[in-house]
Amino acid sequence: MEDTPSQTNIDISIVVPVYNEEESLPELEKAINKALSADYNYEIIFVDDGSSDTSWQQVLSMGAEKDFIHGIALSHNYGKSVALQAGFEKAKGRYVVTMDADLQDDPNEVPEMVQMLKDGYDLVSGWKKERHDPISKTIPSKFFNFVTRKVAGIELHDFNCGLKAYRAEVVKNIYLYGELHRYIPMLAKREGYTRITEKVVTHHARKYGKTKFGLSRFMNGFLDLITITFVQRYLQKPMHFFGTVGVLLLVAGGGINLYMAFLKFVYGQGIGDRPLLFLGILLMVVGVQFFSTGLLGEMINKNNVKDQKPRVREII
Repeated sequence: MEDTPSQTNIDISIVVPVYNEEESLPELEKAINKALSADYNYEIIFVDDGSSDTSWQQVLSMGAEKDFIHGIALSHNYGKSVALQAGFEKAKGRYVVTMDADLQDDPNEVPEMVQMLKDGYDLVSGWKKERHDPISKTIPSKFFNFVTRKVAGIELHDFNCGLKAYRAEVVKNIYLYGELHRYIPMLAKREGYTRITEKVVTHHARKYGKTKFGLSRFMNGFLDLITITFVQRYLQKPMHFFGTVGVLLLVAGGGINLYMAFLKFVYGQGIGDRPLLFLGILLMVVGVQFFSTGLLGEMINKNNVKDQKPRVREII
């Protein structure tokens, strides 16, 4: 069994989510080895996300020959976020790099990205400035990245790029599920890792197979953006959102109903069949519901917050 690079004091963990990429895996391993073997101790963690081809057999074969290659086989196709999370949990390197298995990401970019981490950054995201993808992917991607950039307040041009480098503590302090892999920079920022930058990287045309993503991923992406934005801002203070909306609705509904009462008792007008009366009642009912939801959220959150301790970054 090949025993280089050394598995002690691992510098870099390469995490590669795999889904039906049997043809590209051997070439990817060789490209990573060529780019890193001279200067770094590294490990490659292939996470097979329920592939239906021989991808896992390829990982087993490579792992039997080289002890720096590790594999995780998930029971079925969970999605990229879950696959990355599984790889993050196993990674032992001081720096963690993610890349796709389709050979479109270039391992030769990794040394410079790792150097940027050594220079003080927490996260370095790849930017596929020149893409070799069909227009059906590039145009929606630009729009998606523009919206995400404005909402997140993070100046990255390519949130979707699979080639990213992290200091190990970053990936150990975030948790991925669903489709949140697109928003790792946002998750990192929430945990206090604000030293985030990007690097223009080479993007190769797909050599084997076909893309696994359709246009539906962009709709899912925007829904996830709404979710993570809400969680970031209001997870610890649900009353600030639900209570504010509830009070506004109560004030609006109360004002309408006071106006209706004024018409009834001062001018003697009939109000029983006026739509405005029903609108006022509806607004007040919905306002009470929002306010009550905020109170319930605070009561539920109180039990969770008691067990949470602040994460200390540094002590001198």
